[in-house]
Amino acid sequence: MASEYVMKLLADVKAKNPNEPEFHQAVEEVLESLDLVLQRHPEYRSLKIVERMVEPERVIMFRVPWMDDQGQIHINRGYRIEMNSAIGPYKGGLRFHPSVTLGILKFLAFEQVFKNSLTTLPMGGGKGGSDFDPKGKSDNEIMRFCQSFMTELFRHIGPNTDVPAGDIGVGTREIGYLFGQYKRLTNEFTGVLTGKGLNWGGSLIRPEATGFGVVYFANEMLKTKGQTFEGKTVAVSGFGNVAWGAVQKVTELGGKVVTLSGPDGYIYDPDGVKGEKIDYMLKLRASNKDAVEDYAKEFKVQFFPGRKPWEVKCDVALPCATQNEIYENDAKELIKNGCICVCEGANMPTTIEAYKLFVEAGILYAPGKASNAGGVATSGLEMSQNSMRLPWSREEVDRRLHEIMIRIHDTCLATAEKYGTPGNYVNGANIAGFLKVADAMIDQGLV
Repeated sequence: MASEYVMKLLADVKAKNPNEPEFHQAVEEVLESLDLVLQRHPEYRSLKIVERMVEPERVIMFRVPWMDDQGQIHINRGYRIEMNSAIGPYKGGLRFHPSVTLGILKFLAFEQVFKNSLTTLPMGGGKGGSDFDPKGKSDNEIMRFCQSFMTELFRHIGPNTDVPAGDIGVGTREIGYLFGQYKRLTNEFTGVLTGKGLNWGGSLIRPEATGFGVVYFANEMLKTKGQTFEGKTVAVSGFGNVAWGAVQKVTELGGKVVTLSGPDGYIYDPDGVKGEKIDYMLKLRASNKDAVEDYAKEFKVQFFPGRKPWEVKCDVALPCATQNEIYENDAKELIKNGCICVCEGANMPTTIEAYKLFVEAGILYAPGKASNAGGVATSGLEMSQNSMRLPWSREEVDRRLHEIMIRIHDTCLATAEKYGTPGNYVNGANIAGFLKVADAMIDQGLV
């Protein structure tokens, strides 16, 4: 049962931030874990650390006017949420998608603070984007939009201030257009964005990094039960960068991925997504269609329209699509079908009710702020390479990524044990991420 202090704090967040359910959900999950810490450490309460952490340091909102190929003018809305800079410059992706709202970005920025803290790299938390939809747009339209977006954003970012990356709808192409405009406006070539092209400062493995990291983390979870991915059946949702990286690494470690999904439904491939099928995922992503049905047609496998892959029998579930895709009924289905491990590749894909079912059932369950931190960790490695003007090999980046994910896993377990909830990755991740940021905030005074 949450303490009166935590319940009041959550009520205040909901009152001050109406109509932002995803942000409320993210804060509630963290506060439930932090109750354990706040009872032991009254100084965090007296100094109002949590109250300060749930309030962004800065919210930037601006209009983005741009012209399409027919000469028509369009207006979108741009955002940057600079959430917390206690341990380093703001770091977090830009998302271009019609679903982008202030509340969505605040939830993502809040999660990013804890995720970046867990990497142990010097990065604060931020997030940004626009309700612009790149799907169906020409390269020139996307370029014009990115240039307009950066014309406002550039004054708020910098290599030692705020370093955006890509996210949904923002890949190497978009980062290139954004970087070009930043360079034009500032007359500087600096590591202000990550996810860059390899021939102008990008890092090897960055596109696959989040998916690789999820699988590295899940493998460590399985090891706690004396198991590995070898011979495991794996259900994956999504078909973008995260799912693509996860499928590659699961296959490499001897597992078999049998599902991919999109907004249109999911495919079931009993032979496993491997070889040329993994390569085909790149074609799916490049097709500008939010659909996986083409995979089913190409490889003559079953397609289940309007449904989610959590009804398929699997040993491991890797939700790699978007927020809130595993609800209570989905969790019950996974438990009933013998799933032993759920490791999040997306940000907050599991509802609070669903993750509590996993914990009660004794299933290994890891929240995205820990398990999908490989993406931002590799962005941090890209920042290091940019600062040194020195590119690392694929093997070097992968080795460092693997080490970081093992370290995050071990930190989560050790912290959960220390605070009396052994094996609870949610508590471990939230508390470990919080403590580093909170102590830095105390050191830096009331700011």
